[in-house]
Amino acid sequence: MFTGIVEELGEITAVETLDDACRFRLRGPAVTEGARHGDSIAVNGVCLTVVDHEGDEFTADVMAETLNRSSLGVLAVGSRVNLERPTAVGARLGGHIVQGHVDGTGEILERKPSEHWELVRISLPADLARYVVEKGSITVDGISLTVVDAGPDFFTVSLIPTTLALTTLGIKQPGDPVNLEVDVIAKYVERLLGTQGGAR
Repeated sequence: MFTGIVEELGEITAVETLDDACRFRLRGPAVTEGARHGDSIAVNGVCLTVVDHEGDEFTADVMAETLNRSSLGVLAVGSRVNLERPTAVGARLGGHIVQGHVDGTGEILERKPSEHWELVRISLPADLARYVVEKGSITVDGISLTVVDAGPDFFTVSLIPTTLALTTLGIKQPGDPVNLEVDVIAKYVERLLGTQGGAR
């Protein structure tokens, strides 16, 4: 489990394309400290498994399902990525419960800068809209954020200077894809109530 509090901006240093998958090598000095084979690291909100690591770099395999559901397929050598290790048992939950299981992708639609913060509008797939509510939580590229406004096909978030400086949302521009993970609690409630797709 993750909390959506990005530990560092990493970088893709190599990409190997396989028949039905790909292998990334990523640089991340903070997240590789003490890393072992089999550990999990979230890359732009996608939970990946460490295959091996050396120095401040680690390698992770990405299967076709993940490439199809996320924006990882557009990454190339030099791409910056948000990195987070799983939260430790007993640690403070700084963001919200994040699984690292991407529900879909959105697109940066608009950025409105202000003196001390920035409002960003992001497209929202229709099948995810029912899980996104004003002042609720959403994960964008692995970042735990609070929804400012929720529409039928978009939502907005406000970004503080720290988020702009230390995550990919500081550099992404309109047209760029982002990974989205909605609040898992909303999905469980829907399942328990039997209201998937609307009231019955």
